[in-house]
Amino acid sequence: MSGAGGITGAQQDIAAGDIPVDTPRLPAREAAESELSKPMYHENDPNFLQRALNQFWDWVAGVFDAAAGAAPGGPAGLAVLVVIVIGLAAALWWRLGTPQRSARSTDALFDSTGPRSAAQHRAAAEAHAAALRWTEAVQERMRAIVRSLEQRALLDPRPGRTADEAAAEAGRTLPEHTARLRAAARSFDDVTYGGRTADQSAYLSLRTLDLELDEAKPLLLPGTSRGATG
Repeated sequence: MSGAGGITGAQQDIAAGDIPVDTPRLPAREAAESELSKPMYHENDPNFLQRALNQFWDWVAGVFDAAAGAAPGGPAGLAVLVVIVIGLAAALWWRLGTPQRSARSTDALFDSTGPRSAAQHRAAAEAHAAALRWTEAVQERMRAIVRSLEQRALLDPRPGRTADEAAAEAGRTLPEHTARLRAAARSFDDVTYGGRTADQSAYLSLRTLDLELDEAKPLLLPGTSRGATG
């Protein structure tokens, strides 16, 4: 009988150990993960930076999508809001101008104890120099230079002017001293903001410049009303 014979053959196969393979789920998944972790499957994967950028842009897109959904009129309404914000920012910038330096930076050139003459700043600088306080001497001598230029009408008195700005403005009417004015301003900035310590050489350089500027003849530019001389 064929039916009986077939059953008998199947029983013989089972008895011989030919049991159909049935791999459990967990070992099968581990085997698949191990196989897929091989480098050959990841040659064209994006690197870490690319993945980070992709995640960032996905986040940005999500933010805009959420904003567009919340804004009246959807994406078109969001675009109008962005234009309005940009316009307000431009108007504020035009009205207020470039942000000024902090109060500490503003008071660094001329302190808040009240205006003093160039002679007073020179006297203070000499006192600091006599006590070997070269950093303070450099600061006071730079203040003396700028105050002297203001008193001679070569610089317009302007609160908040920095040493760099004063050097640049003074160089227009005293072009022969432009480089040394900028070097003096740099020395002032180094000891005031850069945490450096001045030495005798730095002070003597500013002292010599101060004395030379006091005798220098300004170059009056076309349209300049200043009539002061050395």
